[in-house]
Amino acid sequence: MPLKNPLRPLRNPSWLRVTIYLCLINATLGGAFAKTTSIPCSLDALITTPQCWKMTPERCEKIFTHNNVKLYEWLTKNKTRLKISRQYFSNVEIDLRIFENKVRVEEVIADFNQGHLNLVTFSIYNRGDTKNIDRKQFKELYIQCGKALNAQLKTHPSIIKSNKRQGLLTAGYSWNAPHSIALLEHNDGALKSKQLEFLRLRMAKKGAKGGLAASMLNKRGGASIRLSSLKNFVVKDEKGNVYIKNLPMVDQGKKGYCVVASVQRIFEYFGIGADMHQIAAIAQADPTKGTSTLSMAKELNKIDYRFKTRLKIIAMMSDNGLTEVEIKKGQYYVGKPIGIRKITARIQKSINAGIPLLWSLRLGVVPENPPLSKQANGGHMRLIIGYNEKENTLIFSDSWGAGHEFKTMLLKDAYRVTKGLFSLTPTLH
Repeated sequence: MPLKNPLRPLRNPSWLRVTIYLCLINATLGGAFAKTTSIPCSLDALITTPQCWKMTPERCEKIFTHNNVKLYEWLTKNKTRLKISRQYFSNVEIDLRIFENKVRVEEVIADFNQGHLNLVTFSIYNRGDTKNIDRKQFKELYIQCGKALNAQLKTHPSIIKSNKRQGLLTAGYSWNAPHSIALLEHNDGALKSKQLEFLRLRMAKKGAKGGLAASMLNKRGGASIRLSSLKNFVVKDEKGNVYIKNLPMVDQGKKGYCVVASVQRIFEYFGIGADMHQIAAIAQADPTKGTSTLSMAKELNKIDYRFKTRLKIIAMMSDNGLTEVEIKKGQYYVGKPIGIRKITARIQKSINAGIPLLWSLRLGVVPENPPLSKQANGGHMRLIIGYNEKENTLIFSDSWGAGHEFKTMLLKDAYRVTKGLFSLTPTLH
């Protein structure tokens, strides 16, 4: 019997709280932004090398504060990842620019390590956010960025060619300067006949730490970290919590990108440099529609082999409850029932190996710690990152930014709301 499982759209509680907060700010400032259509914001402080690598989180906060209003959002409580978006406010646009205000940017993610800027990613174009641009303009933008990087880094780039067999799905240029490395990438075929999907600039200091930095040096594509080494990221604390540490945080924003945002976090953990805009293009994810568990599985199936990872469906909901799944000729069929003990054992085995799980579920049905807002309901995907055997709880994380890194739920409640459970593992052993 084929699987059928429609779910309701997610309402992002994190974004709702931010919207309310910003409305209060506007009221406090006497409607300071009411008549403003755009706030100019130069991002050159994050891209001018080598000076930018001395940037501290405190200095970054000061630079990107306008009239006492923060133009940025920390994605982690420990201030290791910061985001600035063009459409952060509902009634005003933040006009993000680089290269002396010549190049428009949709979003920037800045990563800090040991108190200084480590790596920065600029989304210059992505199909979900950028409007009114044709192929000629896209090419001009690409060339303009390349010339600016040549001048700044004072070195000539190497060509990046797409090679699907090697897991290289982007094309562009890479620079290797004495103090910095940089990648300017677009989706394969964007300069010729294929749909314009994204144009991304990523820059890191020499010797930068983390999976993203490792992915910039990876010439073969796919994961930069071996499957056998993932268990080194598992910790056990004095409370009995067993969990995967340092899992990168992503904020899916207002889009219905819970699947691809969760996948981006796992990919970064594996040392794969794809962001959610690139992943969404490959998965053909629709940010405006609700996501059923079946469509989530199909999206994941489109992603895994492209990035040299292996997808395994642990369980999915059917009319008979949670079951294993058999895939025949691209069709998903109900397998054997899978009870809470077996699900728990699978979760513990995966976490002990350092593998986070993609978890499809219904929000707003059972209690969570910390509690979600009353508006949160419907279908969603999050990551299971740990468990506590003594307290019979699992540990999970939502792709909603700071405050959502480490949360808990009773295992019996988690089993009750589960619609699907999936694992992605690197093929590099």
